[in-house]
Amino acid sequence: MSESDSFIEEVTEEVRRDRLFAIFRKYGWIGVVIVAAIVGGAAWTEWQKARAQSAARAFGDAVLAALDSDDPAARVATLESISAAGAGGDEAGRRAILEFLAADEALRGGDRDGATERLKTLAENPALPVSYRHLAELKSVILAGAAMDPAARDAALAALAAPGAPFRPLAMEQQALALVEAGKNEEALALLRQTLQEPDATAGLRRRVTQLIVVLGGDPEAA
Repeated sequence: MSESDSFIEEVTEEVRRDRLFAIFRKYGWIGVVIVAAIVGGAAWTEWQKARAQSAARAFGDAVLAALDSDDPAARVATLESISAAGAGGDEAGRRAILEFLAADEALRGGDRDGATERLKTLAENPALPVSYRHLAELKSVILAGAAMDPAARDAALAALAAPGAPFRPLAMEQQALALVEAGKNEEALALLRQTLQEPDATAGLRRRVTQLIVVLGGDPEAA
């Protein structure tokens, strides 16, 4: 390489270096802002997670403390006083959980009507997920039992036992019990055997259904 070529190459490198420095001076702040945003965003996310965990823990502690009382009425009153806000997630869902617990405690305290009313309110709340509403309606139907209007009971259970419904197997069990109460044992047996075939049926439900089939004089293994 000649001296002239070497000189030209050095000048070219200097020009490139000067241009690069000029670009850094002009646009370097953008990189700084991006890095700061990434770091700040990560810190904010971690703070939000820690805050949600702390609030959720406080919510759980409050629920456990409410259930620690020996008096069902006191447990209901304390559950009603717990705030469902600020624990992260769905506030309506947390309030629904408190209402489910309050309904159970009201029932334990002998307030059947109060428990049923709470469940009906939950079942009719459009802000809640379908699973919550179906669970509330199923529990209210079970509480009402034979005292419920037969047509209304059949209609409610039919909707709850529809294919794809979140508590279909449990609703089918209740349909079978209603058939037994009406003296329709053969229809009940057919429905109970169908319930055993449901993929979502729990071990406890299968055990109850099998026992009921035997009590009715049927064979759980029959097709």
